[in-house]
Amino acid sequence: GYAIGLAWTAAGGDVLVIEAANSKGKDVLTLTGNLGAVMQESAQTALGCLKAQWKHLTKRPVPNWSQAALHVHVPEGAIPKDGPSAGVTIATALFSALTGRPFRPDRAMTGEISLRGQVLPVGGLREKILAARRAGLKAVALPQANEPDILDLEPWVTEGVELTFIDTLSQALSWAIGDE
Repeated sequence: GYAIGLAWTAAGGDVLVIEAANSKGKDVLTLTGNLGAVMQESAQTALGCLKAQWKHLTKRPVPNWSQAALHVHVPEGAIPKDGPSAGVTIATALFSALTGRPFRPDRAMTGEISLRGQVLPVGGLREKILAARRAGLKAVALPQANEPDILDLEPWVTEGVELTFIDTLSQALSWAIGDE
C-alpha cells in the first residue's frame, strides 16, 4: 500500500510517498526512512487508530493484529523527516496495505490523526499546496479545521488544485481510495 502526503520544509513544500507493507509476523510496526520522533509517534497513532476504528472503516474482517508485521517506509532515507502532519497519510497507506486497495495516484493529503479517527489541523498549507501543484497532483485533502486558513492564501496558490476538506479518517479513505 501507499499514500501521497505533503510536508512543509525549510525550502518550501515537498511531496512524500509513504509506503506500507503487511506480512506475517508478531504485532510489530517497523518504521524506516529517517523519521523523527514526531513522525514515529504519528505512525504509532495511525496504527492505533486503525485498530480501534477498523469496524467503522470497512466491512472487511478485522485483521489478526497479533500476526501482522507492518512496515512503513518513507523513501529518501538520507533526508530527515519530521513533523506533525502525516498521520492521516500513514493511516491511509497502512489501510491500503491491509486491504490491498490502491490509493488514487493523482491525489495528496495532509493532516494529523487522533486515535478516534479525527483529522487534526496542520500548518504550512501554502507550501504543501504548491508542492502538490509542482508534482502535477490535481486534488488535495486538508483538515476541515484548516478551511478558514485557505482564505488567507493568494488565489493563484490553489489554482488548478481541487481542495477537499476532511474531518475523519473515514472521509479521508473514501476520498483517497474510494468506497467498497
